[in-house]
Amino acid sequence: MIKDIMNDETYKDLVSVQIKDTIQYLLDKNIEFAITANLKVIKFEPDLPKIIYNKLSDLSLFILSNYTYSSIKINDTHISFEAGFGKENFGSRLHIPFYAIFQVIVDESILFINCMATSEKFTNNQIEKSKNIFMKNKHNQKFNK
Repeated sequence: MIKDIMNDETYKDLVSVQIKDTIQYLLDKNIEFAITANLKVIKFEPDLPKIIYNKLSDLSLFILSNYTYSSIKINDTHISFEAGFGKENFGSRLHIPFYAIFQVIVDESILFINCMATSEKFTNNQIEKSKNIFMKNKHNQKFNK
């Protein structure tokens, strides 16, 4: 039954609306936040150099504060923002479908979890089920409390 739900387009759309509404709420309240998102469906403009992209986790953390926060734009299906990567602070605009956002984090606490972000049907990615990939990234260790 759970596979049927996870592969259902209607459920994906329902979750997308919930995430969009949650993010819009945070923006309306001027609250900075972080997200983890499925890397395989994120569009980078311009594309990240492979050496930087290959260092990112399948579920990567993006802290939306300061300049990155001020660059946020949302539409019906995506959130986009500008961010810098690597030691060179390589700049790119990310476009992330709402359904690909795995977690919304405020003050180091998880506000929203979306299991749809790991759905192979919509992300076309095999994600480890037995491990918390989020915690593999050394920059995310502070959330392990």
